[in-house]
Amino acid sequence: MGQDQTKQQIEKGLRLYQSNRTEKALQVWTKVLEKSADPAGRFRVLGCLVTAHSEMGRYREMLKFAVVQVDTARELEDADFLLESYLNLARSNEKLCEFPKAVSYCKTCLGLPGTRAGARLGGQVSLSMGNAFLGLSLFQKALESFEKALRYAHNNDDTMLECRVCCSLGSFYAQVKESMKIALQHGDRPLQALCLLCFADIHRSRGDLETAVPRYDSAMSIMTEIGNRLGQVQVLLGVTKCWVARKALDKALDAIERALSQLRLHRLAEDICRSKGLQREVRAHVVRFHACVEETELYCGLCGEAIGEQNGRLQALPCAHLFHLRCLQRNVARGCPNCRRASMKPGFV
Repeated sequence: MGQDQTKQQIEKGLRLYQSNRTEKALQVWTKVLEKSADPAGRFRVLGCLVTAHSEMGRYREMLKFAVVQVDTARELEDADFLLESYLNLARSNEKLCEFPKAVSYCKTCLGLPGTRAGARLGGQVSLSMGNAFLGLSLFQKALESFEKALRYAHNNDDTMLECRVCCSLGSFYAQVKESMKIALQHGDRPLQALCLLCFADIHRSRGDLETAVPRYDSAMSIMTEIGNRLGQVQVLLGVTKCWVARKALDKALDAIERALSQLRLHRLAEDICRSKGLQREVRAHVVRFHACVEETELYCGLCGEAIGEQNGRLQALPCAHLFHLRCLQRNVARGCPNCRRASMKPGFV
């Protein structure tokens, strides 16, 4: 079966599928897959089969065709096809509750070089990753992914994606609410703090800053009580984003400075342990320091160094990215360099 005939049969299957003659459409597409010698056509028909089996709830079959599609994309050596096929593989594993695999495949999508499909599918990747993190009960990471997907939907007027993200956020809110009930019943203060932080982030993502800030204050109170420094940094990051949204950049920088003080404690502890020869403790504080930096994205977008590792003045741009002032002064280009670089990556939102 040649290229033209393959295309005709795929279109025939689509017409059958759209007229609710699903089984007949699957027969047509399966026949195309068996007889077509056109790699691009085979890739497209595999995409049709993945979508159809997903909508029918046949997730094992969906996974089977997604795996074949990845192999086909590799044969074609096309980055756009590879991104689409890995996204289908991530979705398949998400539907089968193989959440760690889904996260891994989403990260593979985001790590691919710049592609045309990246602008079209980046929001879908973030949504799938958010659903997978939610399945793993990693609420903070789930919300961050949903926020990225929602920003992508708004920036691209993608109402279908926005609807799907809102559905996921509804499920997310319900799970956090249930977790809060359990935490209150058992007097679990760390879980209460995490739930309050998640509630605050949800309200902030919806633009309800008046409700978000008191939740952040309550979360900070418990985080301070239990000595959770990473949690305090996460709260301060959320507060910073609220101030940035209100265009109160001085207050945003003040919140960032408070967060940096938590990072400096790990640096101070690292130096003390190093002077005493406690190498295991040194490694632990180094790991915690960089975990905080990575979690809160507190690194300079120009030199790549962690903000707060050395003394120096900071500058916050309206997009909320932070830079060392000395680096910005050397950068003569206009606008945010971090945003310009990110806009060329797949999955940028």
